[in-house]
Amino acid sequence: MKISILGAGAWGTAMAIALAERHDVLLWGRFESEMRPLIERRENPHFLPGFALPDNLRLSFSLDEAVAHVAGAGGDALLIVATPVAGLRPLSRQLRGKPVPNLVWLCKGFEEATGQLPHQIVAAELGSDLPVGALSGPSFAQEVAQGLPCALVMASESAALRQLGVAGVHGGNIRVYSSDDVVGVEVGGAVKNILAIAAGVSDGLGLGMNARAALLTRGLAEISRLGLALGGHAETFMGLTGAGDLILTCTGSLSRNRTVGLELAKGKTLETIVAELGHVAEGVNCARAVCELAARLGVEMPIANAVAGVLFGGVAPRDVVGRLLARNSKEESA
Repeated sequence: MKISILGAGAWGTAMAIALAERHDVLLWGRFESEMRPLIERRENPHFLPGFALPDNLRLSFSLDEAVAHVAGAGGDALLIVATPVAGLRPLSRQLRGKPVPNLVWLCKGFEEATGQLPHQIVAAELGSDLPVGALSGPSFAQEVAQGLPCALVMASESAALRQLGVAGVHGGNIRVYSSDDVVGVEVGGAVKNILAIAAGVSDGLGLGMNARAALLTRGLAEISRLGLALGGHAETFMGLTGAGDLILTCTGSLSRNRTVGLELAKGKTLETIVAELGHVAEGVNCARAVCELAARLGVEMPIANAVAGVLFGGVAPRDVVGRLLARNSKEESA
């Protein structure tokens, strides 16, 4: 199968490494200056250092070349977008008028300015007739590049694209399930990043494992409430892209969003943390959008609101903990 991956960050590079073992893969990056080290050193020194790029992996900074790589393959091809959510709209605009085949995205989050999910962004920019879908699940780029096992979900309303996505990605140490619940899969992948910041704050303040367990459980309730309000399926939130991704991102040492929370608990400013991180932490970018959307829908999300208060409202992390604990008791299923 021919596959072009658009976006040479950590996740795009890791997927390219994994899929190049079985497919004809091209990895595209936007700028020549960023792609030159990959071409010359056969390594991504900034986003994924220490992992050699397979000899058969093609590299390019020409979007036309990346699209042409898959456009001539008929139905047996995938165009995978691996940019952050903030880059999805501008890239989609660049794809207008090009022979775009089956389109799949890896990004997780709500667009900060509009509050839209990835499928809404793509539909607005490229129309609703294109076969599209989301590939998501609990997966750290470093472990995928290392060849360690992981499980993902290929979500699309198109049964043909689900089948093609599974055929392209499933294999080796990657197991892929399928789902028609694009909204549920996207909501789980987005909101868990916000909750991972909360988990990092909790761990950074030394609040203990009991607190973390409560945070994950009530965080899952927030994901489910928002997802159901947007049309997602209840069972999705108990699966890989709900509970699974939440557990990984809130507890794993490789989680960028959890790292943001740990550093906030130390008293660092958000600006300093983001600068030191050097990577996108999607929970920061979509926290405000999620809270505004939840407010419009009348969905209660106290943990997400607390995170937004720390990130943008000048609220001290320890003060937020006190406010959450002081909330009135309620039925657990509410």
